Amino acid sequence: MQQTRPVTSDAPPYDPRDPRGLRSDAPLLDGWLSFTAQAEAGELTPMSVPGHKQRQDLTGAVVAGDAPLYGGVDSIKHADVPLADAEARAAALWGADWCRFSVAGSTHGNQALALAVGGDGREIIVTRILHRSLLLGLVLAGLRPVWVRPELDQATGLPAAVAVATVRAALKEHPDACAVFLGDPSYVGTTGDLAGHAGAAHEAGLPLLVDQAWAAHLGFHPDLPAHAIAAGADALVTSAHKALPAYTQGAIVLARTERLQAARLNRAFEATHTTSPAGSIAASIDAARALLARDGRDLCERLLRCVAGAKKQLTQVPGVRVLDGPGVEPTKLVVLLAGTGAHGYAIEADLVAEGMPVESADRDTVIPIVTIADDEEQVAAFLDVLIASIERHRGTPRTPKIAASWSVVPQTVLSPREAFFADNETVPASAAAGRVSAELIAPYPPGVPVLAPGELITAEAIESLREVQADGGRIAYAADQSLETFQVIAR
Repeated sequence: MQQTRPVTSDAPPYDPRDPRGLRSDAPLLDGWLSFTAQAEAGELTPMSVPGHKQRQDLTGAVVAGDAPLYGGVDSIKHADVPLADAEARAAALWGADWCRFSVAGSTHGNQALALAVGGDGREIIVTRILHRSLLLGLVLAGLRPVWVRPELDQATGLPAAVAVATVRAALKEHPDACAVFLGDPSYVGTTGDLAGHAGAAHEAGLPLLVDQAWAAHLGFHPDLPAHAIAAGADALVTSAHKALPAYTQGAIVLARTERLQAARLNRAFEATHTTSPAGSIAASIDAARALLARDGRDLCERLLRCVAGAKKQLTQVPGVRVLDGPGVEPTKLVVLLAGTGAHGYAIEADLVAEGMPVESADRDTVIPIVTIADDEEQVAAFLDVLIASIERHRGTPRTPKIAASWSVVPQTVLSPREAFFADNETVPASAAAGRVSAELIAPYPPGVPVLAPGELITAEAIESLREVQADGGRIAYAADQSLETFQVIAR
């Protein structure tokens, strides 16, 4: 890997578009600022892509700031130099020895890691509350999943972590597995014993891979859990645009190469990444990394304070609970509504109407995302609207229901890859139970499959999907979102 160049004291002059003064420690940001300054000054006549040629009179300001990595952030022939510099800085910050920036999100990172660890029908120990991107990574790599399921909290209806004992048992029953791949924290912020999982995987001679998409800030304050690499994992994927202030689609893939081959990691990364990466996204990842390196502790301190205050205020509202305590990532705000009788979709509609869209809502929960970009004033304004909406929609308290995304017990008939490429046919829902699914179907959010390619379709799965649909939820990825028909493997 390219060695990190030293950060010198002769930083560039103050740039009003770079108010935090990060430019001297962020080579991709530096290149982007230089390119866009030239474009704004009318000093560029590019005879290369992108086709808008920096003009905003054709399609409007939607292309403002769009700079390619190659031929924008740096020359077409030399852009790999500042890119490698920026990635080396990120590797050092996270304590890894391999790092790549992705402009295709954690989706791409998950798929790259799947390709990096195995193939040709090998088994992999993988959490069942995975995001669909990881399942499609199994398709690409030809891996056969050995599902490990999380513990479930009956009181909240939400998943806890996958127990270390569960992974150990799976490793014992499947000694030829090629890796362990877990999602931690979960979509709802529950966390497990990553050090214990790393120990279990390493005792079996396998790498531990962690989808940590929602938690790029972990490890940067003493009151936060360690990030996956620090906990002993061999690789992690994290989104720079979820918890950090990077451009949408920005993600970071990090690894230690004791149990993973750097050359294969690179091949796997490049296999499904674009050859025309957006320099704007890459530069924003670099800027977010530099910000975290310099001000991460202070920003995380404020984030922790904001979320702790929000939780305290919400628990004073009759019937409201929040997910909190050991095993919960402390900056995750999950509002539990069952005790109020209010419906999460009604709350969400009020919040959207007030210009405060949230990440997720279902009948029993509302999940806003609070990040290092938020401050006390913003969080207080959100809480005022949220609490007023809860009061407006109060009803009869109810028992939380465990969503199908968390409780599904898959019955695998074919590997995901076999099912993906098999001939399929369309059957009415009345004839689907007992057939093998050819498609992935998931309530979204969270995008966790209730049915995946190669799994047996059960009457219970169909009913759980219909319940989500009847409740006003979105059924994602199904060929027929009305659920009147299903795509199944042809007999």
